[in-house]
Order: sequence, then C-alpha cells, then structure tokens
Amino acid sequence: MTTPEAKDSPVAEWRKARRAELLAQREAVPEETRRALNETITAHLVAGFPELRGMIVGLYWPFRGEFDPRFAIRHTRELGGRAALPQVVEKRKPLRFLEWWPGVDLDTSGVYGLPVPIGTDVVTPNALLIPPIGFDAQGYRLGYGGGYFDRTLASLDPQPLKIGVGFESSRIETIRPQPHDIPMDFIVTEAGIHRVGPDGLQRVRA
Repeated sequence: MTTPEAKDSPVAEWRKARRAELLAQREAVPEETRRALNETITAHLVAGFPELRGMIVGLYWPFRGEFDPRFAIRHTRELGGRAALPQVVEKRKPLRFLEWWPGVDLDTSGVYGLPVPIGTDVVTPNALLIPPIGFDAQGYRLGYGGGYFDRTLASLDPQPLKIGVGFESSRIETIRPQPHDIPMDFIVTEAGIHRVGPDGLQRVRA
C-alpha cells in the first residue's frame, strides 16, 4: 500500500487507473487456475527461503484474489518459525503485528475488517511477505494506495527481509515510483524467485 499522492496529480491518476486494471485482471482469474498458481508459489517460498524457519514472518490475510501465504507459513511454523498478522491501529500510521497461528481467534471488527488475532503477543517481524497489485523490474510494488506497508518499513530498524509475493500477470514496466516507495528484496511469482539488484530483477530460482 503506497503512500497517497495528491489526488489530482498525474502520477496518482495513472496509478489509480493502473491499479483498477490490475485488480480486475487478478480477480478474473478462475479459481482452479488460482489454486495452481498458489501451489507453485508456495513451493518456491518453502524451498527458496529456509531462513524463514528461524524468523518472525509478517504475512497478510489474502484479499481480492491475492496469493494466499498461509500454507507456506504453516510449513515454516512446523519447522520452528513464527508468524504474525498486521493490525491497523490508526489510519496513516505504521502497522502493528500480532502473532498468528492456524486456529487462533480472529477479530474482524477493526479498520477495513482485516482479521486480527485476539489475545496474542505484539511482535516485530524480521521478514515480511507483501502482496503487490503490480510490480516492476526494479522491485517496486503498486499497492492499494493507503501507504501502510511503506510507513511500516520506514519505521523499522533494522529493515526486515522484504519479499513481494504475487503473480506474473502483475508485472508491469514501471509503477512510476515516488520518493516514499521502498523496493522489495525479492519478488516471488509462479515463474520463480527474483532477487532485486542494481540491474533490476534477477531470477535465482525457477
């Protein structure tokens, strides 16, 4: 979710239109196809990031056709990792993360109706799985426009491992990044794992 630009700026208008196009495209993917894509991406995450087993991984509850990270994180938890879901404590502020595991009670009465664990510890993730609506060759992501992930990343020191997870259909030439936009360290799609470097995305696992 990128920081809101001035509503009448050319970049904001371009992003709004591109966001709508990409969301419509993602939501139109047949469920059977989406399941197959999810399974492939899950396999890449599990095999390609063994270090997550020793980390607190911030994830997200899937929304509007996003990749579902919960199956990959269940595997990570079985091997000793921990997981956390974000909470919007206040609009336009960094997210707070609460520890999550399958079966924990969830509260959906808060901001945006996002599921939030009930009665679990507040934790600081050292890795984040972040969903893009769109992403570009430099590892920047186009989000929903609220700026929550960028504010959260800007508030964390040291920086967590930043892994964008989505579908190849979300790849675009540029998101027209702004000064507040923070690139990912990796982008994972059904095509494999891509490291973000000075020369753009480099596939490190297919």
